[in-house]
Amino acid sequence: MKTVIGTDIQQAISLLKQGGTVAIPTETVYGLAADSTNEDAVLSIFEAKGRPTSNPLILHFPSIEAIDPYVSDFPEELKRLATFFCPGPLTFILPKSSLVPSIITAGQETVAVRVPEHPMTLELLQQLDFPLAAPSANRYGGISPTTALHVEMQLSKRIPYILDGGACQTGLESTIIGLAEKKVIVYRLGGISLEQLEAELGYVPEVKNELHHGVRTSGMVKYHYATETPLFFMNPKRDAYTDKDGFILFSKKEHQNTKKAAIFLSEGGELSEAAKNLYAALHEMDQKGYARIFIEAFPNDRLGKTMNDRLKRATAKFS
Repeated sequence: MKTVIGTDIQQAISLLKQGGTVAIPTETVYGLAADSTNEDAVLSIFEAKGRPTSNPLILHFPSIEAIDPYVSDFPEELKRLATFFCPGPLTFILPKSSLVPSIITAGQETVAVRVPEHPMTLELLQQLDFPLAAPSANRYGGISPTTALHVEMQLSKRIPYILDGGACQTGLESTIIGLAEKKVIVYRLGGISLEQLEAELGYVPEVKNELHHGVRTSGMVKYHYATETPLFFMNPKRDAYTDKDGFILFSKKEHQNTKKAAIFLSEGGELSEAAKNLYAALHEMDQKGYARIFIEAFPNDRLGKTMNDRLKRATAKFS
């Protein structure tokens, strides 16, 4: 199969209506999309990624209102957050309606739904009469893609088309939330921080993002987001670095005199800038041929908490 990169929304729509898979841009990362109502099309997502069908998918919609037929309930507490944050990097776990095939939910009675904030993908969704199932457009367990070229590096010859919408603006997957005992629960840390949710809710939502009884939603598995090159958190007291090691550092301002072979994620230590650049830096450093990659941990709040969570799962492969 030949993989084409382009900007033709109509070509993407045509392929999706025929049951094909198309990589689409979002504000978070690129997604690998298919018609969620076509089980064969959905299966092709799992096949292209090498993703187990026990790992549920997220449905993408053009608006909050478009979600309603696919869920049996949308609690007011969650709908209020949807009104404030959507379109944007927030996903909701809701009880599904009969319109959602069980292959989307891995047999669970809940479904993950969101409205992405990317003009090209919103235009595409508005022209379809079905929502798109779309996990990240990478090989399962690999680094999430934030450009069309990142998708091509991992899925070339596995999918027919990559809709190129430029670099992703948030650069981290969506935050996934649900409701338990009338309180918001965070199942995946993401592009909306706990602090942002607290400002709207009046309390800090509990985080339940580890595996207990199977995979509740995307991003919960222990090993994920990983480079091919062994990746470790920096620890100068423990590590003996060599010239065969590459480094990813948070703030250029804080490391102006470093002599390490480094990529800097932010000029002045801005977490949002670092988040946007994180996956691109991992992709770039992974191609440089270093024996090991070391990355600096982030302040453990706001988007720094999300990035530390991603890196904990990425480095777990090598621990």
